[in-house]
Amino acid sequence: MDNQLQEHVPSVPDKLSRDSLGVFGVVFLVLAAVAPLTGIIVITALGLALGNGAGMVGSFIVVTAILLLFAVGYAQMSKLLVSAGGFYAVVLKGLGRAAALVAALVAMLGYNCFVAGAIGTIGLFTQTVIAQLTGLDVHWFIWSLVAVAAAFLLSRQGINFSAKVLGVGLILEVSILIIFDIAVLIRDGYTLDVFSPGIVFSGAAGIGFLFAANAFVGVEATGLFSEEARNPRRTIPRATYGAIGFIGLLAAVTTWAIVSALGAADTQGIAAEHLAAGDLVFFLSSQYLGEGLTTTMMILLLVSLFAALMALHNSATRYIYSLGRARILTQWLSRTRPNGFPQRASMAQFAVGLVVAGLFAVFGLEPLTSLIPSMTGFGTLGILTLQFMATLAIVVHFRRIRERRWWSTLLAPGIGLLGLGFVVVLAISNFSVLAGSDAPVITMLPWLLAVAVVGGLLLAWHLRRNKPEIYVGLGQDLERLPLENNDAEKSPEEPSFSTTRP
Repeated sequence: MDNQLQEHVPSVPDKLSRDSLGVFGVVFLVLAAVAPLTGIIVITALGLALGNGAGMVGSFIVVTAILLLFAVGYAQMSKLLVSAGGFYAVVLKGLGRAAALVAALVAMLGYNCFVAGAIGTIGLFTQTVIAQLTGLDVHWFIWSLVAVAAAFLLSRQGINFSAKVLGVGLILEVSILIIFDIAVLIRDGYTLDVFSPGIVFSGAAGIGFLFAANAFVGVEATGLFSEEARNPRRTIPRATYGAIGFIGLLAAVTTWAIVSALGAADTQGIAAEHLAAGDLVFFLSSQYLGEGLTTTMMILLLVSLFAALMALHNSATRYIYSLGRARILTQWLSRTRPNGFPQRASMAQFAVGLVVAGLFAVFGLEPLTSLIPSMTGFGTLGILTLQFMATLAIVVHFRRIRERRWWSTLLAPGIGLLGLGFVVVLAISNFSVLAGSDAPVITMLPWLLAVAVVGGLLLAWHLRRNKPEIYVGLGQDLERLPLENNDAEKSPEEPSFSTTRP
């Protein structure tokens, strides 16, 4: 039986481009997915209006601390495996095959929904900004098609090229935020009231923490590029710490500048007044930067949205590629171009996103009230849930091998696990706020997580019963990185995945 299973294990499919990305390349890829300018204009403004007002500064600091604690454990796990499967691979290593298949379905749902929402978002905002600046009013879905075509053509040039393109866009959008922060600091200074516990935990503090966590979605994707990174056991941990720390610092300082400009006591009320128009940041920019730089900020918003679309697509594509390589999806999806770009997975991913967005367009549904909130809302929930599962897998894995480094493998990721669990509960219980709609169809979307759990377990049962060569072979593509001598002394050798293990 074992020999038969080995005979059915296929040859390794085309590989991704190796040794293409350094620390900054990975950071550019994940921070572009976070889209800092979009996060400030949209997510932070929502948190200020609907959450804890001026307390959002404290919310960003707390969420940054939680994610850095998660990163401590993730850094240790990233030294043990390299896989384009990201959190699916982490769950596979820590919780086993059945749980990994659940994680795979959650990842597929979360990332594909998020990309569909991003397609609608860039189409709508491009239509709005172009119409306002030039008078040319083109349907949002046409702009979505243009953005998808451009993102695909740029992505197929290879991951290193994508990182350079996204890096330029990231620098531009971050620069305009820093200029705004400095302008507020010079004119008004920053208020220290934002650090008062009475303000941090005022209003709907839970909503504030939820939107703060939402602003980090995308920063978890460092591991997806580990197969394409140079020296991944160092690159991925550094990129993870760097990405979380950078977005946390930028979000906290820029939110602090906004609150200082509005006044801590008046922040929530003024933010609520601008909620419907979504122009709070532009309103402040016109006062502190002038109309010229405000127009520049509007254009850079489109750059930010395009970078986010391209980066999220790259992340979703690597999940599809990895699952195709494992034959959970068709192995056709694991083939790559000579430069290592998973073109078939890319085409499939964009096809799914365009079909979803296109259906909303065909039925004449307003993207701002239907497509964008439903898809990005559930995408956020799915990615947060996936991150929670990965953190649990990290804790379980290191307890199973009796790892002695308690801080980095139990205490830090354990505290991060509790924090992420709290955020996931907040996201489910306040999904209508997260998605920006209380329509029954949208509020029922979290039940898709239950569908993913049941579907993953049924898929595991099906593969184990009917396709054991695939089930047993799960994990054979996880590359075991050699440990340094001091690491080997502290931790017993781990069992590796085997194609002959039942």
